[in-house]
Amino acid sequence: MTYFLVTFVVMLVVILIMAVGVIFGRGAIKGSCGGTGDCVCKTKCDKRLKFEAEQAALEGSDS
Repeated sequence: MTYFLVTFVVMLVVILIMAVGVIFGRGAIKGSCGGTGDCVCKTKCDKRLKFEAEQAALEGSDS
């Protein structure tokens, strides 16, 4: 039970620290749109643009 309580308290502290960062104006934690899947970014990062160019080249060479 002690391990559970210690783990629970540590997780609460981590969540509290992240929340304080967001409250004081730091942006929310964001993922990268450089991987596979749909990209919902308004402006695409260099990694995503490179990925899409590679995919377009692969699709173009298949034809």
